[in-house]
Parts: sequence; C-alpha cells; structure tokens
Amino acid sequence: MTKEGAQVQLLGVDTGGTFTDFVCSDGERLRIHKVLSTPARPEAAILQGVRELGLEAEPLRLVHGSTVATNAVLEGQGAEVMYVTGRGLGDVLTLGRQNRDTLYALELPPTAPPVVPEWCWETGGRLGPDGAVVDPLSEADLQAFDQALAERRPEAVAINLPFSFIDGGPEEALAERVPEGVFVSRSHKVLAEYGEFERGIATWLNARVGPVMSGYLRRLTDALPRAAISVMQSSGERVAADQAGRMAVNLLLSGPAGGLMAGRYLGELAGEPRLLSFDMGGTSTDVAVIDGEPALTSEGSIGGWPVAVPMVDMHTIGAGGGSLASVDAGGLLQVGPRSAGADPGPACYGRGGIGATVTDAHLVLGRLRPDAFLGGEMSLDAGAARTALTRLGDGLGLTAEAAAEGVLRLANEHMARALRVISVERGLDPRDFTLLSFGGAGGLHVCALAEALGMARALVPVHAGVLSALGMLAAPRGRQLSRTLTGPLAALGAERVEQVLDELADSGHRALAAEGVAGADQHCQPSLDLRYQGQAYTLNVPWQGVEATREAFHRLHEQRYGHRLDETVELVNVRQSVTGPRPVPPLPRLAAGEAGPVGRAQVHGVSAPVPVYDRARLGAGQRLAGPALITEQVSTTWLAPGWSARVDEHGNLLLVAG
Repeated sequence: MTKEGAQVQLLGVDTGGTFTDFVCSDGERLRIHKVLSTPARPEAAILQGVRELGLEAEPLRLVHGSTVATNAVLEGQGAEVMYVTGRGLGDVLTLGRQNRDTLYALELPPTAPPVVPEWCWETGGRLGPDGAVVDPLSEADLQAFDQALAERRPEAVAINLPFSFIDGGPEEALAERVPEGVFVSRSHKVLAEYGEFERGIATWLNARVGPVMSGYLRRLTDALPRAAISVMQSSGERVAADQAGRMAVNLLLSGPAGGLMAGRYLGELAGEPRLLSFDMGGTSTDVAVIDGEPALTSEGSIGGWPVAVPMVDMHTIGAGGGSLASVDAGGLLQVGPRSAGADPGPACYGRGGIGATVTDAHLVLGRLRPDAFLGGEMSLDAGAARTALTRLGDGLGLTAEAAAEGVLRLANEHMARALRVISVERGLDPRDFTLLSFGGAGGLHVCALAEALGMARALVPVHAGVLSALGMLAAPRGRQLSRTLTGPLAALGAERVEQVLDELADSGHRALAAEGVAGADQHCQPSLDLRYQGQAYTLNVPWQGVEATREAFHRLHEQRYGHRLDETVELVNVRQSVTGPRPVPPLPRLAAGEAGPVGRAQVHGVSAPVPVYDRARLGAGQRLAGPALITEQVSTTWLAPGWSARVDEHGNLLLVAG
C-alpha cells in the first residue's frame, strides 16, 4: 500500500515485434491485455495499454521486457561510437575471429566493420596477462585523447584496453576525460573476461545502444511518473530502470528471458520441472531447455555479433504467426524468415497486408475463429486470408487448403529442427522432457511439434499467450558477475577461487542493496567455466570445492560430448549469480467443474465439426479429448486427434498423446 492507501499495481509488459503484452496483478487476481506494438516509438504501445487498463493514475511497479536494444542492433541503429583501445589493436574488432558463415564459399561479400578506422583511437594503458604495465597511460596520451574527443564529438565512447579485467584503473582514467553527456562504456565493467574481440564487441554494443535505451527509458519514466520501472535482463533477473540504460548490452534478450522465468515457475507448479520450451510469437520463435532452471550461456550472438555477457541459452528462428510464405525461383514453398510484422500484419488483419502468413493458414484451415481473436476485440478477415492462400496455391498448383497445410508443415519443421538443436545435439533426449508451449501462436503447433520429436507430454500454461509478460512478475532482482581467472583448477586451489567469488559477491550485494534488497534476502550461486587444458571452449559447473567440481566437469563433458579425458582441468572464468527473493505471481486456484463446448467449428481434415471450448470456463480436473479447439483471450490451442488434455488446479493444460 502507498502512503495514500492505494493498492500498488504490479504490471508486467513484454514488447514484441507484433504485439505488446500486459499482465496486471493487484495481489489477488491477474488481468491480461494485448495491443499492437508501435516499433517506431515502443513506449506508445505501453502507454496505450496502461490507459486501456485504467492504470494512468495508479501507483505502479512496472517490470518491462524490451526489444529496443535488440532492434537497434539488428537494424544497425544507435549512437556514433568512438572506440578506444591499446596501441596496435585498433583492427581487432574488424579482424574478429576470422569465422566464415559459409565455409566453402570462394568469394565472400565484404562485411562492414563495427567501427571504421577513423573512429578507432589507440592509446596507452596496456597491461600484460600478469597485470604488469606493458605500455603506460601517460599524460601525453590523455591530452591527445582530449583533442581527439574535441575533434570527433562522439555520442558514445567504448573503452577496451588489454587485460582491463585485472586492473580497470587506466580505463577509468580515460573515462574521466570524456565530456559530460557523452555515454561511456568501459570493458572492465561490461565484461571482465579474457577474449579481446568478444570483450570489445560487448563494450562497443553497450556504447552503441546505451544512449538509445537510456533515452527510451527516460521517456517512459517521464510519461509514467507514478511508476517504479525495472527492466528484465537477458539472464532472467530484473534491474532498476536508472541502472538499465548503462548496461544495455545485458538487455538484448529481455523479452524471451521473461517467458522462461514464467515457464520455470509454472512448470514447477504443474510438477513438470524438465521442459523443452518454444515461444512462438508473431515474428519469431525462441526455443530453450528448462531443466529446473533456464540454462545460461556466454556464447550468444545478436545480428551476427558475439554477445559474451550471460543470457538465457536459447535458439531463435524466423518462424512466427506473421511469417510470410512464398514460392522461390525453383518453385519451392518457403516460410519465413520475413514477417508481416504488426503493420500491415497478416492478410487476415485487414490492414493492407496481401502476403500469406502462418496465421492466415490457420484461419483457412479453421483452426482460428475469426470472431474469437484477442477475446473478440479484433475480428479476422477470413476472405482476405483465403485470397492470400489461393494466390500462394496458384503458384504451387494447389488449392488454398493444401497450400495452407504446406505452410504449417514447413513452419513446424523449422521449429522442430530448432528444438533438436538445443536438445539432441547437446546429448539430451526430448522424450525425457515435457514440451512447454507459449506465445500467441504456440498452442496451435504444440501437438504437431511434440509428435515430430517423439514426445508424449506437453504443457500449455495458463496465460500462455502472454507468458513473457507474466514472467516479468516472476523475475527476481539480480546480477550476473564474472571475472577471468586462468590456471589449472587444482593448482589455483579453493582459497584463491573463493577469494574471487567473495569479491564478486560483494559487488553484487552492493548493487542489490542500492535497489532496496536486504542482505538477508540475497542469494549467491557460484560457478566456474572449466575446460580440459588445450581446449578452446568451456563448460559451466557449479562450485562445490575443487574435487567435487572437477568430477562434475568430467560428468558434464561426458554427457555433452560422449567422452571424458584424463587431462588437467583448467579454470577460465569465475562466476557469481546474486539474486533477490523470487516473486510469486498470484495464480488463483480453479474450482472443480465441467464446462461444455461453446460452439463447434469445421476444421479442414476432420470429417465432423469439432467442439470449441472457452478456456476461461474450464474447471479444475476437467478432461478434454481431441480433436478440439480451446480458445482464450490471447491465444488458441489446437488439441489434435489422438491427444487429450487435463486442466490442473491453476488452469494449466496438461496434454498427453494416446
């Protein structure tokens, strides 16, 4: 309660490429809402949703998953950055790792460098791997830097000196010379790890999108003066808005991270802790593994750039409800990655789109109800969808229905392949997991994908169409901290490892205390990045002492790659996760009961009309047999023939094959 006695409303917001989703909690019940996104000014959709929910004058705690930083990277937008590095290292970002997307292509198109030579500045301040000064930062260097700043007038400065994670003093000395109002990104703050290229890219990306994100959050904060705003990080924890702008590179997967946090919470409630998740929205699909907790990675990438900061480990493909279908020059059907987006959207939206999309295919096959989209707030144009699929079918010599079936089969194969990447290719058997479906379009594909992977169980959680927004309310405050510490694990010993872990924990404790999280409520999870000596890649293992951690690494290596080696185990990075309490969104328990269908629909490929159920009317314990359609305000679930569903006490749908 506020001083005035008003109930503080909790609002989770997920800004997607097509829709902006809202989940509002007053402590007792949840309200959900969707509006079309406004990519040019994302805050406009948020403010529209706040108005339509009647929350303009209410005190709010708003947790926000944003695509602003992501879109800036993907579209090549952002601030003009001056990149500062050690002498002789100005070309590191341009040279990169010399990886090739197409290994056997003889002629590769030129790739624009992240920073052109005119905006690279080389200076002193270089350290060696032992922390010794190799090239000191002199007063002459600082004065030359002052002159370079005055001549170039950058909007942002990215400072990446060699081995800065050992001693950030030279970077701080340079940062102090940057004029007020210019965004500064320092590598020892952004990513305190070895790898000159990866650390440099992360520091440059942070500088490039930091001003964009800071400006956006400032506009949103000014427009909602009664709201305490925090932002979801890519690793699944939230951070206060006044801190988020300075760590924009940590926000690149903030929306998808929200879905995984909600999936973890709801899977736990449903007794299904081992999940393969797929989040199918209007523009793309994200797939991930939740084995008790969502896995994190420091080997992600966005827009072709490596992003070595911690983020949820997921695989993204361009297959969503708005994915456009087309016939290529060879006469073959293609689906995605191009999307109709929010404007004009699929043909059935009636906003001027003429291309056939996955959503149009579902509508033509009868799996979407034209009068039940967005809870009836938006009517779909079935005629426009049929026209688009007829045009597509003409190019393939197929009817509209056959073309629609082809579109869905191809979209399903794209998603099944992505799910195999994060499971089978990592030594995990999909049959040992439950398929978790969410996103506005996920329920329409869940049965087909489970069958493609040989899975017999699936979970369509309550509020699946806005799960990422719900996840914002289930995310704790937190920080993911790391530092490079290299050497044989046994030789370094427990005392040295725990010294660095304690230093990282102290940093995390201070950051969370500044956001109001009491020390007694903070929780630490230490881990190490390990490898066999001579390897280039690492595996992350929880810290349990030297011997137990080393044995855990051997087991994980054997699971992932099929073998273990009798080699020295080497430590590369030390990591510390510091989080506050996990919020528990209120999910009311359903009363037991049975609700009959609210109608029937003719679905292509099924001889008799199938029952249509309103999910909001279903009672706990109710069982449904496929084929059936289950509609709700923001999504539809297609319960395919041969599948059954049970409603649990929280409203989750537990699907079983056979």
